Amino acid sequence: MPEDDPRILELRAWRKKALSGGGDARIETQHKKGKLAARERLEFLLDNHTFNELEPFITSQNAGSDLPTEKFLGDGVVTGYGQVDGRTVYVYAQDFTVIGGTLGEMHSRKICRVMDLAMRNGVPIIGLIDSGGARIQEGVQSLGGYAEIFRRNALYSGVIPQISVMLGPCAGGAAYSPALTDIIIMTEKQSFMFLTGPDVIKAVTGEVVDSDSLGGTEVHATISGLAHLVASDEKQTLKLTRKVLGYLPSNNVENPPYIPPEDNPLRMEPQLNSIVPLDPSIPYNMHSVISYVVDHDSFIELLPGWACNAITGLARIGGHSVGIVAQEPSFMAGVIDIDASDKMARFVRMCDSFNIPIVTFVDSPGFLPGVDQEHRGTIRHGAKLLYAFSEATVPKITVITRKAYGGAYVVMSSKYLGTDVTYAWPSAEIAVMGAEGAVNILYKKVINSSADPTAEREKLIQEYRLKFNNPYYSAQAGYIDDVIEPCETRPKIITSLAALRDKFAPAPPRKHGNIPL
Repeated sequence: MPEDDPRILELRAWRKKALSGGGDARIETQHKKGKLAARERLEFLLDNHTFNELEPFITSQNAGSDLPTEKFLGDGVVTGYGQVDGRTVYVYAQDFTVIGGTLGEMHSRKICRVMDLAMRNGVPIIGLIDSGGARIQEGVQSLGGYAEIFRRNALYSGVIPQISVMLGPCAGGAAYSPALTDIIIMTEKQSFMFLTGPDVIKAVTGEVVDSDSLGGTEVHATISGLAHLVASDEKQTLKLTRKVLGYLPSNNVENPPYIPPEDNPLRMEPQLNSIVPLDPSIPYNMHSVISYVVDHDSFIELLPGWACNAITGLARIGGHSVGIVAQEPSFMAGVIDIDASDKMARFVRMCDSFNIPIVTFVDSPGFLPGVDQEHRGTIRHGAKLLYAFSEATVPKITVITRKAYGGAYVVMSSKYLGTDVTYAWPSAEIAVMGAEGAVNILYKKVINSSADPTAEREKLIQEYRLKFNNPYYSAQAGYIDDVIEPCETRPKIITSLAALRDKFAPAPPRKHGNIPL
């Protein structure tokens, strides 16, 4: 066709109009807020020149409504597919310049379509969220649209990775979609999530609160435990999204991406031999242990500000993706409470869904005691962690660095929950409880009848610790596979991962288990 063919000119005009979103003035307003437009975000997220847009000409049908609605091509969401580090992903980016990015019937249809295509092709789906919620003028159609998205979030969970990137508001029922996905990444001072906004809360309860204090990044990263990662601005958020995606496979039947390591797989760290203090009451930093063991600068901690007594994150060891689960003895002595149980259980299930081996570092004195914890269901929440580790069929390697007492020993990927290899450091203490508590129960009468109860108690504690609270007693009984020097941990784990690469441990036939939610 010649260049001046009216059909070509008409197509170019339609494309230009679709690319303009809500118009230059609204895009400029977006920029003044420090926010990118929807297509600019996609350009930054995806590899250069790989984005292919789908359904750019769709508009709101607004069927059955007498309310006036301005119509825009694309209906407030940009959808399509592209590549991240050469791997195909499907994406949708809500466009706040079009009716505040609100979701209507056609808007939701576009999102559902790319979710379906991602599922059919076995590739991740990434949602860039920036929306004022349901489009009120479309009524029940918008609510039905949300339900269709939620259903797909649930059905595709554990089959393809789903990542929610929060770049603006996500209010009302819309917040349930990110909550159903695998990883949520928020942007400081820009993104927030809540079910009922400040105005509704003030009207119903009388509480006065702003959007950031109600559902901003600080809230979800440290109090609710909803946001896995937080970045300082949009570009950092999108950059972090690309990085996280590099640890995940495209679907549940693939293995995670392998990156040839620049770090020596036989590297030993002498510092590990002295990192655990001789006095078991003195804390140390488990983050340092992890950094010495994994490939240099490969650890991405998830939920670092919530339930800080537990550590979860993605890393590479010998170039292979692994999930790291651990306690932090420098915070609450690494005790397991309700939030820590939930944090670790959810992460273990995500790793198991996507064939990511799990490496667990154990140093916990047990579950947090107290009336509040018991009444709030610490048994039920702890059972989630027990269930998750028991159900997981991926390679599982456990390293007991120090305390593994009582229920904490059992639930933290112990050998008899199906863990493949269990190592212990010479500092490991595996017992029903600590020496002090055991002596108080077992030798109460002996201590009370002694001429010097304090001295007698200390003597008995030392004797108990030497006899029972050491790794060799447990090794003799078969509860651990080997006692290793701490500096050997990295090469031992790499060797174990290689041996377990073809692990096959199918679960019994069933529709699904009944995790104690």
